[in-house]
Amino acid sequence: MAGFEQQGRYQERLSRVFRYIEQHLDEPLDLDQLSEVACFSKYHFHRLFSLNTGVSLHKYLQLQRLKRASYQLVFAQHSAIIDIALDAGFSSAESFSRAFKKHFEQTPSAFRESPQWPLWHQKYYFNDDRGVIQMQVNIVQVPDTQVAVFEHRGPVSNLNYSIEKFIGWRKRTGLSPIVSSATFGLAYDDPATTPSAAFRFDICGEVDAQVPDNPEGVINKLIPQGRCAKVIHHGSHQHMDEKIHYLYGTWLEASEMTLRDFPCYFKYLNFFPEVAEHELITEICLPVE
Repeated sequence: MAGFEQQGRYQERLSRVFRYIEQHLDEPLDLDQLSEVACFSKYHFHRLFSLNTGVSLHKYLQLQRLKRASYQLVFAQHSAIIDIALDAGFSSAESFSRAFKKHFEQTPSAFRESPQWPLWHQKYYFNDDRGVIQMQVNIVQVPDTQVAVFEHRGPVSNLNYSIEKFIGWRKRTGLSPIVSSATFGLAYDDPATTPSAAFRFDICGEVDAQVPDNPEGVINKLIPQGRCAKVIHHGSHQHMDEKIHYLYGTWLEASEMTLRDFPCYFKYLNFFPEVAEHELITEICLPVE
């Protein structure tokens, strides 16, 4: 029992570090500073950090900074590469390019032109669980919402390709302007338990009219009115699983409610990289009756 308690304390300290890094990524961070946050000696901290994540602290920090840079390259085409490099903490476009190519096997300009998202996705398979900070569930009544939908089908590592297509459709048609129309994601499957080829996820934007035929394959669907159990998630979309599993498991059993015939879905209130990952706000909605 004592061993499990100690492991839990260590995990809580590391979770504190992950949250600290996320909230201070634009500031200088080093081993001495982060070991103090974890309340470990720097020698023990670096070993525990590497054992937990599978990567060194230096690599972890660089990957986190390059993550935002990757999204800026693709989804903020107006931003100059040198500005993205400086924003990521690099002193020059050359040092940024070397680090980017080392991790993702593409130069920043090549990634901007044709991003290899599956390879990029593999670099972020490490354990950096921040733990669940809060879990307040509210029952809300939602109205019928007409949405334009791009149906992603296939590996979750290809999801950003589908997001690119849907954003392109939004910009080209102006039918679901991102500044004034709600954005949703319909989660039909759990990627952790679904074969990659069978994974389904709908990328949605609110509309007030029928979507005409289009080359992107965007179609109309309806998010139906009814009751939902809603949780607010703050932070990276990669760390929503704990809350989703809690809703489907512990909360649903205790509430004695039943599920409606509609998948769990997300309402995105802001977007990365326009805001830092720790500033993201997402509503997780589980349809119930």
